[in-house]
Amino acid sequence: MFAIGSRTMVERGKVYGYRKLHDDLIEMGEQISANRVARLARLAGIQAQIGYKKPGKYGGKPSVVVDSILDRQFHIGALDRAWVTDNTYIRTNEGFAYLCVVLDLFSRRVVGWALQSRPTTELTVQVLLSAIWRRKPAPCPLIHSDQGTKYTNREWAAFLRDHKIEHSMSRRGN
Repeated sequence: MFAIGSRTMVERGKVYGYRKLHDDLIEMGEQISANRVARLARLAGIQAQIGYKKPGKYGGKPSVVVDSILDRQFHIGALDRAWVTDNTYIRTNEGFAYLCVVLDLFSRRVVGWALQSRPTTELTVQVLLSAIWRRKPAPCPLIHSDQGTKYTNREWAAFLRDHKIEHSMSRRGN
């Protein structure tokens, strides 16, 4: 494996291209041109990873599971009336970490969040449960989400039904 100093490219996350390789080699005191590093990297099959892979398009029509009750009306008049939730992933040296957050639309504050190594429905349920436990909303809040798989399955729907929470879901493309 190609090594820079004491760390290999695998340990560095396989994101090095010839420019970073050239910079490291110069920093180590080697006399080499960027063109030569580019040629040797090409021969060795070393390429920079540019950005993140984007999800592919899959056939079929998008489903609308529940209506968009919120309907892009993000100005709410009181605390704990409407919450929004979403998941994202964060690249780390050890893989991906999956973050789920619940925001209160009135205060624009995070009312629940969790981080796990796998993107499961359990993560989203855990975050909403922690938000309910922390805030103890008097009237049943509205929770707004996208149409991701974590928000369209039976476990999520059952949790919302059991806790008397109304679900709003954005339409595809919004």
